[in-house]
Amino acid sequence: METTIAPRIAAEQARSWLLVPAGKPENFEAAHTSAADAVILDLEDAVTPDRKPQARADVVAWLSERRRAWVRINDATTPYWADDLDALSDVPGLEGVMLAKTESGMQVDATADRLRGGTKVLALIESAVGLEAAPEIARTEATFRLAFGSGDFRRDTGMDDSPLAMAYPRSRLSVTSRAARIAAPIDGPTLGTDVDALTRAAALTLSMGMTGKLCMTIAQTAPVNDALSPSPAEAEWARDVIADLGEDGSGIRDGSDAPKLAKAKKINALARLFDVAPR
Repeated sequence: METTIAPRIAAEQARSWLLVPAGKPENFEAAHTSAADAVILDLEDAVTPDRKPQARADVVAWLSERRRAWVRINDATTPYWADDLDALSDVPGLEGVMLAKTESGMQVDATADRLRGGTKVLALIESAVGLEAAPEIARTEATFRLAFGSGDFRRDTGMDDSPLAMAYPRSRLSVTSRAARIAAPIDGPTLGTDVDALTRAAALTLSMGMTGKLCMTIAQTAPVNDALSPSPAEAEWARDVIADLGEDGSGIRDGSDAPKLAKAKKINALARLFDVAPR
């Protein structure tokens, strides 16, 4: 008898977002049982035009068998966009869609209008036009979270992948998300198999105010989860601050204690959510 694995982390707090080529259905189950907080079956860049109909059918079939996942759909300027949405509109296992190459709020609205009411839309920002439109996109009612398509963004702008060059688009998406009162954005992926490089990249993600990261392989999901969670030392600090100042703030002594307590409460909540024990 097939079993369904319930998502452990809500999409608002999901750290690792695993992209899985939709043209390889033999990999869907391994992704589903991995450490990834969220799985995205990719119908866009990962699938050549001639294989899209079969990949789309495989995704629908798998999601109809008591499985749940997100789907990256083709961008709204292509004919594949409508085909993707027509196929996914009533699929019960659809968590939400990631809209490739989002460049306007109208594209998000048009996407949501073709799906079951309340379906979440992740707006993937992959171009200079998309970044300039990010405030409008973030404030669109159907937009759930922003994500950074860093590779295509670099190709569009000619920028390199150095932290300095990428600081502006990352911070722009973080500030825009906060101003629109939506969850913090999801950073682009890190290529390669070097775990130390991935950990450093995820630490940079967190420093820029982003709380999720796209992953290209299952092996990347656990390190990303660790890097985007409070450390045991931070969990210990938060526990001690709350014990000192009181959960209700009754121990606050001066103006600096209130923000300190607020930070401790946030870290403590995340440590509990991600099952991080104080050291």
